[in-house]
Amino acid sequence: MSTKKIIYRKDYTPPPYCVDTVDLRFELDPTATLVTATMRMQANGKTTGPLVLPGEDLELLSVRLDGTKLTDGEYRYSNGILQIDSVPETFELQIRNRINPEANTALEGLYRSSGNYCTQCEAESFRKITCYPDRPDVMAVFTTTIVADKDACPVLLSNGNLLEEGDMADGRHFARWHDPFKKPSYLFALVAGDLVVLQDRFTTMSGREVELFIYVEERNREKCAHAMESLKKAMRWDEEKFGREYDLDRYMIVAVDDFNMGAMENKGLNVFNSKYVLARPETATDVDYEGIEGVIAHEYFHNWTGNRITCRDWFQLSLKEGLTVFRDQEFTADMTSRAVKRIHDVNVIRSFQFREDGGPMAHPVRPDSFVEINNFYTLTVYNKGAEVIRMIHTLLGAEGFRKGMDLYFSRHDGQAVTCDDFVQAMQDGTDFDLGQFKRWYSQAGTPVLKVTTEYDESEQCYTLGITQSCPSTPGQEEKKPFFMPVKIGLLDEQGETFLEKTLLLRDQEQEFSFDGIAQPPVCSFLRNFSAPVKVEMERGAQELAFLMAHDSDPFNRWDAGQQLAMQVVLSGIDAYQRQEPFLVPEFYHHAFERLLGDEQSDPAFLALALTLPSENWIGQQLSVIDPEAVFVTRQEMRVQLSLEHRDLLWKLYYQLDTDKPYVYTATEAGRRSLKNVILAYLLSKGMTEIVDRELLAAGEKQYRGSDNMTDTLAALHGVVNGDRNLGDALLANFYEHWQHDPLVVDKWLTLQATCILPGTLERVKALTGHPAFSIKNPNKVRALIGAFCSTNHHQFHSEDGSGYLFLADQVLLLDPMNSQIAARLLTPLTLWRRYDTRRQKCMLEQLRRIAGTGTLSDDVGEIVGRSLPLD
Repeated sequence: MSTKKIIYRKDYTPPPYCVDTVDLRFELDPTATLVTATMRMQANGKTTGPLVLPGEDLELLSVRLDGTKLTDGEYRYSNGILQIDSVPETFELQIRNRINPEANTALEGLYRSSGNYCTQCEAESFRKITCYPDRPDVMAVFTTTIVADKDACPVLLSNGNLLEEGDMADGRHFARWHDPFKKPSYLFALVAGDLVVLQDRFTTMSGREVELFIYVEERNREKCAHAMESLKKAMRWDEEKFGREYDLDRYMIVAVDDFNMGAMENKGLNVFNSKYVLARPETATDVDYEGIEGVIAHEYFHNWTGNRITCRDWFQLSLKEGLTVFRDQEFTADMTSRAVKRIHDVNVIRSFQFREDGGPMAHPVRPDSFVEINNFYTLTVYNKGAEVIRMIHTLLGAEGFRKGMDLYFSRHDGQAVTCDDFVQAMQDGTDFDLGQFKRWYSQAGTPVLKVTTEYDESEQCYTLGITQSCPSTPGQEEKKPFFMPVKIGLLDEQGETFLEKTLLLRDQEQEFSFDGIAQPPVCSFLRNFSAPVKVEMERGAQELAFLMAHDSDPFNRWDAGQQLAMQVVLSGIDAYQRQEPFLVPEFYHHAFERLLGDEQSDPAFLALALTLPSENWIGQQLSVIDPEAVFVTRQEMRVQLSLEHRDLLWKLYYQLDTDKPYVYTATEAGRRSLKNVILAYLLSKGMTEIVDRELLAAGEKQYRGSDNMTDTLAALHGVVNGDRNLGDALLANFYEHWQHDPLVVDKWLTLQATCILPGTLERVKALTGHPAFSIKNPNKVRALIGAFCSTNHHQFHSEDGSGYLFLADQVLLLDPMNSQIAARLLTPLTLWRRYDTRRQKCMLEQLRRIAGTGTLSDDVGEIVGRSLPLD
């Protein structure tokens, strides 16, 4: 269990000492890198206490104060803390230390990836490079000199602009970089190694020329074009939508294979997980292409929302992340389909963030406390934080939101600020009172809206009643009413929307009346998912089918179909548990057929509309999750739909198929997504059925004839889940062809981890010993172990507890090497309260087993400690 003390937001105090400038010198060596940090510092106010600097996993060589080397008695260094009891009001501090990048398997601080040097300093890992006050409210101007062997590291990169570079007499060379903008140390970056570069340029709205660079390993040279185009689109979009222009002479991106997160927005030098940079049609899917575009944009947008204006402390993480996620969501919506993007984003919120709100790690968008900040890079901070920003946008309108953003930028440029500062700027820019709204930042949990409707025919009045509540969460038993926008539309009997309105919900109970309504309307409630809430509203199948056919709000049209499908699935689960037969009702077959015949809607939208609710979301509707019943019922529903509509599915599949060469556009991606959803239905397999050979042949034909990874992977997925023998043969063919491409091998691992056929756990165990798998590589861990434990619900939650035992084994193996990744794997076990008694017992047994280990990291220890019941 964690022995680290709890840190509370209420205990924040300004830093006792500030850093004005820091001059870093790195003499790179795989096992003995020499770091010299020279800092100009000053007391913050009337500070008289000791200077205390964290510095972990390093060998301290010397400390100099104003040029004088301190003796052992003049400073203390132990347990990762350097303390100097007496320093002047202003002074220069120089620290020399040695670190071992090769041994750094945690991938925090300075480490090696594929022989190249790389850093990751957010949140508190700069202290693993040198002793430094690495908190976000200490902002300094950085100058960095890198010295390395020229043959091993021909490329030397750091933040800012290149001042000089040159050769040295001993065969090494150097590069000196300067970032003129003050930044916290978490935004520091260094990359050095044998890399090739794709170069381009961008002309800003003021006419400045910015040099653009993407650095990759030689084998990935041809996979960077999409990332570069995405970067230029993002730069132009931010100028047009927010008036934000890039501020340095160059913008650099580096792709590395070993990275704990998706990417990092280090000032001027973004370090990316290669998954979010590298793409060509043969190796990346449409989802990969869109993901690259979104993540490239997200990190670029951080230049203003995160770098130029940063967080005062880590409790304010959503200040930069929630806001920047909202910005990248809007960017992707403009680049692709706004309706489809909204559905994707809400699926993440409802399927995963709502689950987080209901678990032991539930916390507000702005947490009140933490033990290990790495555990709070969560969907609540990022995605729910983005929903909070979206609600502000809805309340203020596009013009008002832009005014508030402009004020925020001008008021706080160059500062480390809080979520309250952001809300205040929005309020001051528009004179809109957001006082009550700030509860979204301080209260955890998912609000529930209970909705009633009443129509008075004699008065021609329609009344909508809304009661809001929010369940208790750890540390917060009682919740005050939230303030939120609730978008609604009223439809007449022809399906035309005759009224649209944004209701302002402030109280626990409110009624909204609409006069002059000549006939009972159908209410389209919470349009575009205008607030991140659950809705309880009684609707019959006929009303849902009506909204599914006619609602002018694309999100609610899709959601009506999901609610209709959910009603069918839940009735099927009830039948399964009572050991009774289950048949898909006729009304759903009619709705499904209507979707298949829809020639007007966006194919990408239809692909989502035809997809049944996920096992995860279905499980959340049950008081006790029954993984087997959920899986069997959902699969049976897919099989019945496939059999009933086979001719129409075949017809549509062939209509959507094409021999044209692959091109990535929103239109073509939508066509492929619909085609492959249909193929998945055709290849659907129940618990006892054998997939027809003709259907398997169609899947194999698409696999072998495809010129792009989207269609290849879709076909392979269908066959692998439909027939073990043919699936294994195609998997072997796939691996033989792509074994030298790490990102494609990740897809190969995930295909096997998510296979629904019996025996998948044993196969996953075997794959942990495969040469293609490395427990030290986060992408490989996520592709195999994470995919099995988080998405293959039926097999992971086997009643015998074998899945839980496997996960605990992997967490214990990984924790000493990379505690961040180990902690993130734990999520499925933390949800033990949602399952039956037998599964609860098995999950708790593994959590207690992990807790009983005496050497747990703070990351894993905090999550296990919060998950176990108080005995």
